[in-house]
Amino acid sequence: MTRLHKDLISSLREPENGNPLYIAEDKFQTSRGLPLGKVVEGIPRFVNDEHLKSFGLQWNKYEVAHDDEDRATFQAKTGFSLKEMKGKRVLDAGCGGGRYSKICGEAGAIVIGADHSSAVEKAEKLCGHLDRVHFLQADLKHLPLQHQSFDYVFSIGVMHHDKKTKAVFDAVAKMVKPGGKYAVWLYRKNQWWQEAINNRLRDKTTSWSTEKLEQWSKRGAKLGGMPILNKTLNKVVNFSAHPNEENRICDTFDWYAPEYQHHHTVEELSSWFLDAGFVDLKALPPEKKGFLYRCAYEWNLLIGSGVNVMGKKK
Repeated sequence: MTRLHKDLISSLREPENGNPLYIAEDKFQTSRGLPLGKVVEGIPRFVNDEHLKSFGLQWNKYEVAHDDEDRATFQAKTGFSLKEMKGKRVLDAGCGGGRYSKICGEAGAIVIGADHSSAVEKAEKLCGHLDRVHFLQADLKHLPLQHQSFDYVFSIGVMHHDKKTKAVFDAVAKMVKPGGKYAVWLYRKNQWWQEAINNRLRDKTTSWSTEKLEQWSKRGAKLGGMPILNKTLNKVVNFSAHPNEENRICDTFDWYAPEYQHHHTVEELSSWFLDAGFVDLKALPPEKKGFLYRCAYEWNLLIGSGVNVMGKKK
């Protein structure tokens, strides 16, 4: 039988009523004795990832973690200071390969990372040296975790891949304790003609085989490494311009593979925070600087850029 850390065991709850879960022979049961999940390869699993295999593939295959960059990105996209993390309970909602869970864990936080895909296997390996960082495979809309039990909750680039973004947002918001902070980053709605081109392309790419989509992503990664083109053409057809080629392949694959990809506005996201009982909202600026970049951002011309809001729970 697998031994799970007490931090994780004490956090697990029935999603519907908040009752503690029971574990016997690596299988989870509700208070009524109904099966709910099981431990596989040391990770509690409450879902399978049949319809999200592309996420598991990309995060398990590609090496995209870069510590200095990830620290800067985490702080820019959450508004949280890593200096505040020590001893705090943190939820990484949609952890993927675990790079931001790792950053928080190394800052001294007690972290639970949750993802619907098998990417949690990569996350577990990446954070194997951190005793207080734990992962589970679960639906973010039905997390088997205690409500109002986390000091910091964040979700970076995940919720917009569900059929209903707001349903995910609302479910994860319940995990924030009073006085805790919640940060969410979602894809930004672009100009109408960019949206039309993207929708037309994704109508095709979402039906492609993994092999065909990987070849497409590798071509996009080559374009992303070409000066001028990587700052102009990708305003029409999206491909990553990350300095690292492996990141460019992964990012481009991530754009064209998912079944769902919704784009939102700052006003829309802010209204969700207010409806969920959050105050002191802050619309976080993009990480990149520069006059031309900021102009393109404000005019909604940057495909793949985000809307980013942080708030405090009343």
